[in-house]
Amino acid sequence: MDSAKKCHEEEQQKREQSKIRIHRRGGGRKEILSIPEQVCLCLFYLRQIPTFEVLGISFGISKTEANDTFHNWRKIFRKILPASLLEQVGNKEGDLMIVQEILTSFKLIVDSLEQPIDRPSDNEEQKKIFSGKKKQHTRKSQVVSLPEGKDIIDIKVGFPGPTADINLFRNKFYLMNSKHLNEIKDTKVVKILQLLIREKGNKN
Repeated sequence: MDSAKKCHEEEQQKREQSKIRIHRRGGGRKEILSIPEQVCLCLFYLRQIPTFEVLGISFGISKTEANDTFHNWRKIFRKILPASLLEQVGNKEGDLMIVQEILTSFKLIVDSLEQPIDRPSDNEEQKKIFSGKKKQHTRKSQVVSLPEGKDIIDIKVGFPGPTADINLFRNKFYLMNSKHLNEIKDTKVVKILQLLIREKGNKN
């Protein structure tokens, strides 16, 4: 929460500096929700995906303010929360291949989930995302993590509900080995992989 508050204050300062002022600094309408309430609003939306009208009613604000609050905090969360391991090296093709190579030597936890969504108006789109298993229109997400959930390796979101879990997983991982660990430049990635290798050695 401290990191979120600090980042929120920094973003507000940037907006203040770029404003063409009409009122004196500190004037204007005050925020209705406290920072913890704004964080809860964003997390609630990400978990339940309600309409912004329902979101606003739930927190005692207008749907416009609910929309603005969510999109503001979504950017802050993106900045302060660590990305998945693969996302951190996603724009460095060499590092990405090395990480994939290393990870295939270890046991990973893979879990998929489906979330119901409103039925699309387009018939063809309805067919693409209708899950026979759930008897609903759904989107599927998949999380790959280290043993005991110590770090997130990869997250995939928003795939059509009928997509097979194994097909989501196969798109990312290939048969490789761990000999290139010292070639990775990202120190956080290296530390995570070293921890994984060390734990595997202890079990053996």
